[in-house]
Amino acid sequence: MRIITLLKYSIISMLLMLLPRLSFAEIAIIVNPDSGMTKASIADVRQLFLGKRNEIDKQPARALDQMEGSSVREEFYSKVVNKTGAQLNAYWSRLIFTGKGMPPDKVDDDAEVVEAVADEEDLVGYVTLSAVDESVRVILVIP
Repeated sequence: MRIITLLKYSIISMLLMLLPRLSFAEIAIIVNPDSGMTKASIADVRQLFLGKRNEIDKQPARALDQMEGSSVREEFYSKVVNKTGAQLNAYWSRLIFTGKGMPPDKVDDDAEVVEAVADEEDLVGYVTLSAVDESVRVILVIP
């Protein structure tokens, strides 16, 4: 009987640990409608946000990030870059220290990403799909 109880608690504990990894919001990769960017792959977006490329769809591109602690940011980096916040900070610290790169500019939330991307043709940002409006173009949806 005790073994069954321990097994139940073990299973419940494992499920609770996995719960934060479950995500339900789709993430939209957005650009200015006047930019020439019409499509992107997850690999393109990953490389842009890691500072390994500066174009998408043969158009100049700059990544626009969201502030640490944002739920959409955590989900984006988990799904697209496969890094946690701590791993990402370590990655950028190495690049900054060696002079090989700088992290993307950051804004506070989805609304600021949409506003900034709508204003500048070369910006690429990510927001929850529900935050998209007619002022931006979606080039990729990440389930």
